[in-house]
Amino acid sequence: MWGEDARAYGRVPVRVVLRGEPDGWHYVVVDRAGDERRAELGGSGVRWQTGGRRDEEPPWWRARLAEIAGSLREHVAKEVTDRCFDLFAAEAEITWFGVDEPVCWEGLVTLRDADPARFPGRVPPFVVTLIPGRGVLLPDAHLVFDTPAADAWTALEAVARTCRTPAPAARFLCGWADHRAVRVGRGSLAVSTERRPDGVERVGEIFGERPPGWGGNPELRLRLDGIDLLDEPAQDVLWLLKDLGHDVVTRGRLRRVPTLGLTLYERDGPGGAPGAEGTADGRFGGVSLSAPS
Repeated sequence: MWGEDARAYGRVPVRVVLRGEPDGWHYVVVDRAGDERRAELGGSGVRWQTGGRRDEEPPWWRARLAEIAGSLREHVAKEVTDRCFDLFAAEAEITWFGVDEPVCWEGLVTLRDADPARFPGRVPPFVVTLIPGRGVLLPDAHLVFDTPAADAWTALEAVARTCRTPAPAARFLCGWADHRAVRVGRGSLAVSTERRPDGVERVGEIFGERPPGWGGNPELRLRLDGIDLLDEPAQDVLWLLKDLGHDVVTRGRLRRVPTLGLTLYERDGPGGAPGAEGTADGRFGGVSLSAPS
């Protein structure tokens, strides 16, 4: 995005423009000297097309573009603030304004003090302890597989308040009665529910994920038998699980431990190739724990 010479006063970013075009999305960072740096984001572009030709946009297409733009604004904000921390030891806050919604957005950049969680030992992580066959232990609550759906959502709402993130909202996920997720730092903690034979909707699966790089404030940790599943190198995690006597089954990007109801999710490798050597930062990207069948 910027070279090392950006440490000079004139290279501090002041404005960001996110734009969608027919062939993809990109953003431009403008610094105090007026210089611009463009970064490609790719994607399918903003023009509706089917069958190799341009057709009339369906009614839902603009709403879909708005969702994409929202995700990309979040992605751009992370990239810009991470780069600002690397160069200036400061965070970048971006205030976005719609220029031509939903395909063009402009953001004003304000630098602030670095988040204390950037420095090891300053902010404790948010540790989720996995207990196979039972559920998980949160810092201030238990979330077991017998938990009714309403109580599970209450637990997630409490997590949202603790982490100062939006309350979880219901989402459709095929195969489950309900699914809700809450942000924890830059990661997320999700619960899927299923309707049991007694007619009661209860917790069926708990899933946590975290992107590579800095984990945010607080950082989500998923721990099993003292193993930090998303922090240790993936190969070390597998070795430790096997050393504990567990069989690990490989299915594409997934590593399953059937006796525990545990699934580990690889990140995409270079160029988006699943399972490629040197995937992302060499660690797993997500973990799920399922109720006993």
